[in-house]
Amino acid sequence: DGYFHQRVSECLYSSKDLQGIEFIDSYVFNKVEDIRFNSTVGKYVGYTEHGVKNAEAFNKGPELAQELGNLERYCKQHAAIYYSA
Repeated sequence: DGYFHQRVSECLYSSKDLQGIEFIDSYVFNKVEDIRFNSTVGKYVGYTEHGVKNAEAFNKGPELAQELGNLERYCKQHAAIYYSA
């Protein structure tokens, strides 16, 4: 009973070069991914009707700049910790 909402933010490190880092932020509703931001693509992409509408709005609003900053703020800042483990 009820609804399931999940947000997953992750940094993917493919090489020790800081250019090989990718930030992904996914929004899931009832086990279906609605929308995803991918720093490699550089914008939000919707996967459902609701997600497509939100992606269009997010790509025009302040959300996009915030997500673009997350690559620097979270992923690149913590790369040394990741590589030392």
